[in-house]
Amino acid sequence: MAARSAPSCHLRLEWVYGYRGHQCRNNLYYTAAKEIVYFVAGVGVVYSPREHRQKFYRGHSDDIISLALHPERVLVATGQVGKEPYICIWDSYTVQTISVLKDVHTHGIACLAFDLDGQRLVSVGLDSKNAVCVWDWKRGKMLSMAPGHTDRIFDISWDLYQPNKLVSCGVKHIKFWSLCGNALTPKRGVFGKTGDLQTILCLACARDELTYSGALNGDIYVWKGINLIRTIQGAHAAGIFSMNACEEGFATGGRDGCIRLWDLTFKPITVIDLRETDQGYKGLSVRSVCWRGDHILVGTQDSEIFEIVVQERNKPFLIMQGHCEGELWALAVHPTKPLAVTGSDDRSVRIWSLVDHALIARCNMEEPIRCAAVNADGIHLALGMKDGSFTVLRVRDMTEVVHIKDRKEAIHELKYSPDGTYLAVGCNDSSVDIYGVAQRYKKVGECLGSLSFITHLDWSSDSRYLQTNDGNGKRLFYRMPGGKEVTSAEEIKGVHWASWTCVSGLEVNGIWPKYSDINDINSVDGNYIGQVLVTADDYGIIKLFRYPCLRKGAKFRKYIGHSAHVTNVRWSHDYQWVISIGGADHSVFQWKFIPERKLKDALHIAPQESLADSHSEESDSDLSDVPELDSEIEQETQLTYHRQVYKEDLPQLKEQCKEKQKSATSKRRERAPGNSIRLHFVHGYRGYDCRSNLFYTQIGEIVYHVAAVGVIYNRQQNTQRFYLGHDDDILCLTIHPLKDYVATGQVGRDPSIHIWDTETIKPLSILKGHHQCGISAVDFSADGKRLVSVGIDDSHTIVLWDWKKGEKLSIARGSKDKIFVVKMNPYVPDKLITAGIKHMKFWRKAGGGLIGRKGYIGTLGKNDTMMCAVYGWTEEMAFSGTSTGDVCIWRDIFLVKTVKAHDGPVFSMHALEKGFVTGGKDGIVALWDDSFERCLKTYAIKRAALAPGSKGLLLEDNPSIRAISLGHGHILVGTKNGEILEVDKSGPITLLVQGHMEGEVWGLATHPYLPICATVSDDKTLRIWDLSPSHCMLAVRKLKKGGRCCCFSPDGKALAVGLNDGSFLMANADTLEDLVSFHHRKDMISDIRFSPGSGKYLAVASHDSFIDIYNVMSSKRVGICKGATSYITHIDWDIRGKLLQVNTGAKEQLFFEAPRGKKQTIPSVEVEKIAWASWTSVLGLCCEGIWPVIGEVTDVTASCLTSDKMVLATGDDLGFVKLFRYPTKGKFGKFKRYVAHSTHVTNVRWTYDDSMLVTLGGTDMSLMVWTNEMEGYREKRPCDSEESDIDSEEDGGYDSDVTRENEISYTIRALSTNIRPMFGIKPHLQQKEPSTDERPPVSRAPPQPEKLQTNNVGKKKRPIEDLVLELVFGYRGRDCRNNVHYLNDGDDIIYHTASIGILHNVATGSQSFYQEHNDDILCLTVNQHPKFINIVATGQVGDSADMSAAAPSIHIWDAMNKQTLSILRCYHSKGVCSVSFSATGKLLLSVGLDPEHTITIWRWQEGAKIASRAGHNQRIFVAEFRPDSDTQFVSVGVKHVKFWTLAGRALLSKKGLLSTLEDARMQTMLAIAFGANNLTFTGTISGDVCVWKDHILCRIVARAHNGPVFAMYTTLRDGLIVTGGKERPSKEGGAVKLWDQELRRCRAFRLETGQATDCVRSVCRGKGKILVGTRNAEIIEVGEKNAACNILVNGHVDGPIWGLATHPSRDIFLSAAEDGTVRLWDIADKKMLNKVNLGHAARTVCYSPEGDMVAIGMKNGEFIILLVSSLKIWGKKRDRRCAIHDIRFSPDSRYLAVGSSENSVDFYDLTLGPTLNRISYCKDIPSFVIQMDFSADSRYLQVSSGCYKRHIYEVPSGKHLKDHAAIDRITWATWTSILGDEVLGIWSRHAEKADVNCACVSHSGISLVTGDDFGMVKLFDFPCPEKFAKHKRFLGHSPHVTNIRFTSGDRHVVSAGGDDCSLFVWKCVHMPH
Repeated sequence: MAARSAPSCHLRLEWVYGYRGHQCRNNLYYTAAKEIVYFVAGVGVVYSPREHRQKFYRGHSDDIISLALHPERVLVATGQVGKEPYICIWDSYTVQTISVLKDVHTHGIACLAFDLDGQRLVSVGLDSKNAVCVWDWKRGKMLSMAPGHTDRIFDISWDLYQPNKLVSCGVKHIKFWSLCGNALTPKRGVFGKTGDLQTILCLACARDELTYSGALNGDIYVWKGINLIRTIQGAHAAGIFSMNACEEGFATGGRDGCIRLWDLTFKPITVIDLRETDQGYKGLSVRSVCWRGDHILVGTQDSEIFEIVVQERNKPFLIMQGHCEGELWALAVHPTKPLAVTGSDDRSVRIWSLVDHALIARCNMEEPIRCAAVNADGIHLALGMKDGSFTVLRVRDMTEVVHIKDRKEAIHELKYSPDGTYLAVGCNDSSVDIYGVAQRYKKVGECLGSLSFITHLDWSSDSRYLQTNDGNGKRLFYRMPGGKEVTSAEEIKGVHWASWTCVSGLEVNGIWPKYSDINDINSVDGNYIGQVLVTADDYGIIKLFRYPCLRKGAKFRKYIGHSAHVTNVRWSHDYQWVISIGGADHSVFQWKFIPERKLKDALHIAPQESLADSHSEESDSDLSDVPELDSEIEQETQLTYHRQVYKEDLPQLKEQCKEKQKSATSKRRERAPGNSIRLHFVHGYRGYDCRSNLFYTQIGEIVYHVAAVGVIYNRQQNTQRFYLGHDDDILCLTIHPLKDYVATGQVGRDPSIHIWDTETIKPLSILKGHHQCGISAVDFSADGKRLVSVGIDDSHTIVLWDWKKGEKLSIARGSKDKIFVVKMNPYVPDKLITAGIKHMKFWRKAGGGLIGRKGYIGTLGKNDTMMCAVYGWTEEMAFSGTSTGDVCIWRDIFLVKTVKAHDGPVFSMHALEKGFVTGGKDGIVALWDDSFERCLKTYAIKRAALAPGSKGLLLEDNPSIRAISLGHGHILVGTKNGEILEVDKSGPITLLVQGHMEGEVWGLATHPYLPICATVSDDKTLRIWDLSPSHCMLAVRKLKKGGRCCCFSPDGKALAVGLNDGSFLMANADTLEDLVSFHHRKDMISDIRFSPGSGKYLAVASHDSFIDIYNVMSSKRVGICKGATSYITHIDWDIRGKLLQVNTGAKEQLFFEAPRGKKQTIPSVEVEKIAWASWTSVLGLCCEGIWPVIGEVTDVTASCLTSDKMVLATGDDLGFVKLFRYPTKGKFGKFKRYVAHSTHVTNVRWTYDDSMLVTLGGTDMSLMVWTNEMEGYREKRPCDSEESDIDSEEDGGYDSDVTRENEISYTIRALSTNIRPMFGIKPHLQQKEPSTDERPPVSRAPPQPEKLQTNNVGKKKRPIEDLVLELVFGYRGRDCRNNVHYLNDGDDIIYHTASIGILHNVATGSQSFYQEHNDDILCLTVNQHPKFINIVATGQVGDSADMSAAAPSIHIWDAMNKQTLSILRCYHSKGVCSVSFSATGKLLLSVGLDPEHTITIWRWQEGAKIASRAGHNQRIFVAEFRPDSDTQFVSVGVKHVKFWTLAGRALLSKKGLLSTLEDARMQTMLAIAFGANNLTFTGTISGDVCVWKDHILCRIVARAHNGPVFAMYTTLRDGLIVTGGKERPSKEGGAVKLWDQELRRCRAFRLETGQATDCVRSVCRGKGKILVGTRNAEIIEVGEKNAACNILVNGHVDGPIWGLATHPSRDIFLSAAEDGTVRLWDIADKKMLNKVNLGHAARTVCYSPEGDMVAIGMKNGEFIILLVSSLKIWGKKRDRRCAIHDIRFSPDSRYLAVGSSENSVDFYDLTLGPTLNRISYCKDIPSFVIQMDFSADSRYLQVSSGCYKRHIYEVPSGKHLKDHAAIDRITWATWTSILGDEVLGIWSRHAEKADVNCACVSHSGISLVTGDDFGMVKLFDFPCPEKFAKHKRFLGHSPHVTNIRFTSGDRHVVSAGGDDCSLFVWKCVHMPH
């Protein structure tokens, strides 16, 4: 029997020898108490050198690999490896956990660092992306995360001198991070020319943005900002592994074994070479260094820790040693002294003193050592080697006695015989050799019985026998010394073994779990005296068992600390200690053995022990002393809450089924019915598997739950109110301490907890995430701020929440078995208890984790199942009720006493002011005093005690009590049978509510003329319920068997009931007494029906596919209907009583004639014409539409038609009750849907007058009564939703602009591809053609001519060093909206284009820019709250949502100083299309372009995401907060309007309801505005505006505009609303209108733009002004009084802007674009001077040399020459059919060159006048022309073409010039070519798919600017013939910069955008002279 319980002794970790120096660095520090903290294996060690004492932190479950010290030097953070690794922050003084951070990293945590004030912690993971994560560690909350690098990161540090900056380094990189909002943004360090790009191993930050880092080659790299500024060469001879900063300076340690100290400016102070000191050795490598004052700590690769005192630096003190790299297997203990011997693959053998905790001897061998043994007299030490040899040493001086090699494979085990004469040596080649000790180890025998390697040996006490174990798990015996195998069991039986280290054998059966691989226990050692056995296994666990332990799966205590394999374990010679060694962690653990008698004291000394579960849960032997589980509890633990289909899966399932419907829905579907139903009363209470779920509210109402409904019951009025927010079974309920809020938890894939107000029945917060399957228990804290919940997932997760914020505070795994109850400590909010199956645990919060300690039972009780628990009158006292009827009383974690309270389990317990009340299975309520000393009073729940006012009948005496609550002078009791009773203190009992008991409920019948109904259930009862206001059960009768159907006779006097055994009975409807019964069938009766009229016949349908027809009067069977292929589900009579309609399980619809039962075939057309007495069929054409889209997954189980044949109610397997219009023809009809039942609705019936609908829930055992509300009678109620499984098939309307906005695909810059269809090899990849005449380096030839004519430039040439953005002409109106706003009372406006936010001053036209976005901005909004003045949010395009810098993000910034306040990286893949601030300005709402169109709410100042949810399956255009709210907002989009509420962290939405207005259809909605009293206005695609009250459409403002209403703006100060739409200007109408607050009157404004149609994309209203942004890229200010229009901003409408020309002498320039206009811009006046509409897309434009003429090339092949002065056409010509790509005047103004995409250049002589006849052209250009330049003398033309080739032609002959020498001598008038050797350097490495599109050399001839497909403008020196030349880059444009030019005098650069249709003017900053 002994093995049935764990041993009562204990091990305590006393010492660990070793330090982890391999694969880890920077892991050794001094704490504030001058102790030393480090780690080894899975243990954090705090070592006090003064007292030579160790303390251990054991909160990790696997190897620790990283450590950081808090700046105050008391707290330590450690990170571990593992699949789900976590970080612990712990106190180095008490070694208690402070916080646990988990659920983010995978694989392991490589580095950790605290920030300056220790509030935040950064961690780096070992996952493939090396994720960097920043934590608020006290709250256990992740603040930000980003991918760190593609390769390993070795070190990370906070910059201690700049807030929110970090530096990380690793393989070939260093990165400088800044943290803003939730975004971590890296910048890579630039190595430049200063140092080689190489791996950086460690770093330290200093003042003035300096960072020092140690490199792999031993240099120190010094960084300023992100640039390498100098290197300190040869600081170490090899890699610098560690760098430590302190007050005095820096210490570095390297692989060369040196420590160097540096002062604060990194000047060397001193060097300490550890290899040269006494303790040093060759190959010593420093892994960690810590400098404090005059002490330096050094950790080495070989597990040593040195302490150096600076004064005596050549005498380092060795304070810790351990084994080095290589596995550690050998362990032996000295037979007489407290010594242990270990040997390792590092080839050393070491002897440790267990008393002094020190290494006393060490000797290095030739070979790795695998095993060791000491002779019985302690003189010889034998070592077995990996090469098959063994060596014997003298222990005294470690000199060799003998070395023998008889084997080739490793020696794994050797042992001396007890008498000292023999040595047995076991080898991996499966032999054991026996050697004689006295004969100088001569071989005297061998044992060869094994077939596998030898693992363990033991000698018998008399040295005559040897037992072995091998790798196959075989146990063999041999006679000694010869080695003959012994096979007779008899002979072995009496042998006494000297030691027991074998893992197989009868005595140690119990160490194996019942199912286990044979090799995972590595070592055991038996302690005969203490009768304990210690084992070591592959999982790092040491276990204590009783010895002997005979039965498999014995109980044990377990101890963790080692990381992976524990290779060996031994008792010391006097059994005081256990020594264990770790294979991979090279460490030796010494455990103190604490026998039973000292145990009680020990527990108090060592609190941290309890981190490791010492009382194992794993052992699974059949415990005899645990009573059998109570049947009820057994039943409950077997319940599964898994669903085939969770409600959360429905949207996806529907999407998958969408394809099928496309075809099905061609027919126009019926509308949903006008009626609606409303839940009125529920009969039922969930007691059969829930406890403590019944409470009084503040005002004395009763709150409980059943099915998916939270019920508030008013016992005075007998009425109920319902919380219907859940969509599946509620499993638990608790009430807030103030008794006004309730928390309920439900079943679900991702189950939610709702906290709701019992007064308003509105949800306050919804908590989701972190649980699976369901929630089994919840509890509020005493202050009501926190909530704790327990899940029913496999590990029964416990989560602690801040419920108002919806934040998870902490999470932990609860237990393997079910937890029934969780309770928060009322005195200490950080403590809680959980109780469940064999489980009582005491928890405390530690940051993001919870730390649990098991209740310590001691000798008082047994490990019992706990059913309920409460806290007592102090924080230490707790009480729990067990499944055996005891109450356990706990103090702290100790069981103090038990009191017998009930017969059978104690299910419920409630603490009062001065005592307790308990309830049990025995049906008794007991009141106790405050210490459970005596029972004051008991109440038995009996029928006799029922008071007259009861609403029903008690089914049985003493029902099992599941819930108890006190209040209002009463005791409230809930029973397992679904009854709720109120017990008066004086004794009488009132029954308030009841439902069916456990078992499915199917049978339901309503009375033909009274408001009553009958139900019959598998609980073997038949019940009659009153549906009138008295709502009670009128009668009940027990049946022999359960029943599935019942029916009243037409006169209401008889009641027929079908039973599950195939019999049925007829009972008197009043008394329920039997009239008659029959038993003709074996299978259950599924439906039973009286024929209409007189009720002459009774049809009885059964599951064996027959229907029997009985004559009621004669009580005879008169007919049988045969022919069904499956069980019958429903039957209905026709009105004449002649025909039966039948449904079967095979979905057949059959017809039989009565009374004989002949089968009839009736065409479906006829079926409709037949008048049916009732309709409960779910098949046939009339109800085709009731089957949902996901019909495969779910069945419609029941239906019932109203007597007026208008409305069909259905019930289905998902728990939905739906109403359809009848007949429901065509598939997927529209319906109204109601959720209250949890899963299967088994039956639905209308009452006789259709005033009520009664529904039955199969598994929720509830009977629900709904009132029918006729059309027209409607209160607006949230639960009423018109739904359809598929979106309405009406299209939402069409408009080209909307379609374009909806379908646009945004690519991020980094992925953009070339805009021109180029082909061929890129210039930087072309082979250089050898030039024929390479000139000698020194030559008499004349000097090379200038490459470029440098005319109009000042005297000195000054290179340009920078470009500064000065002006932007452009506004993104074509596909963005609501993106122009006033700031500063209308002085400034803010808008955006490309990736720039623009602040534009209305008076001066000057602009300033926000340039932090790295890609296109798509949306912009302004914070309206006065606290956040001028705060702007902008959202941008992005790539995937991996939280890297390319992810979509939202920037919140100050418009005046352009400071970024926060960056929110988001999971909206593709981009952010709408942003909106809440009323207080603290929250921000964003909408994504991802396929789910996710909606997210942020607390933007902290960068915290509060809530997020999929918005709609089609595009959402806008979402806006209500201007007065932080929780309500509205979203609109394609056929979509939704009204949202933020509750805690959950987003709840309601679809807009149209049904109240005739002919309203869901259109595409485009814009939102708000009015008072919850009014919302949405602008539609048709020009109407819809007006919504709450979420119901109440009015339509028809044709508010003639085209789509794109923009609406609500003025906060006066509530007036501005709308903007798309319409043609007319006398009365206008594209902008100003409306009153209710959208009843308006005033229209015309925009005088001269466009055919105005399309307004943005409106905003300031003081007396309306600001309008249009589709045509204009921003216009309209005066409200005079309607005057002032155009503030102009831009091109459509791009790309291909043509660009700057005036030869003035600061003006021309642009030509796809929109068919050429525009003239003035830089000084900051405005557009003129525009010419050409009627065709323009491609290129050019000024003549004097600036008096302009040539324009068109897309259709035409070109035009205008005179600048009059804008008259001087001449035009069309000689080509394709686009003209470039056009140029020759410098002497004589020729015009026209280059086109027809691969040609045409020359025209302008001196011949405006006839423009072509004089010649250039032949054989291989591809289309891109750019052309004339030479300064007008004799040559250079042409670049689309195949990356540059050609030179003579002018005007067009002859191709090929002579390189001649070409080199040409001086060019201009250079705009992207090709040629002179500009080879402009092509970048990353241009596989993208090109450089344009270039321009400055007039000075020494600078060059380019524009490329990535949207970058780059500045180079000219010429730049070297590949990949150095440059500066300027961002701002969207993808594709199409053209670029210098203005005269090189004062500005103008760049033209392709995608953004914008012109950027950059100011050139010249170098100073």
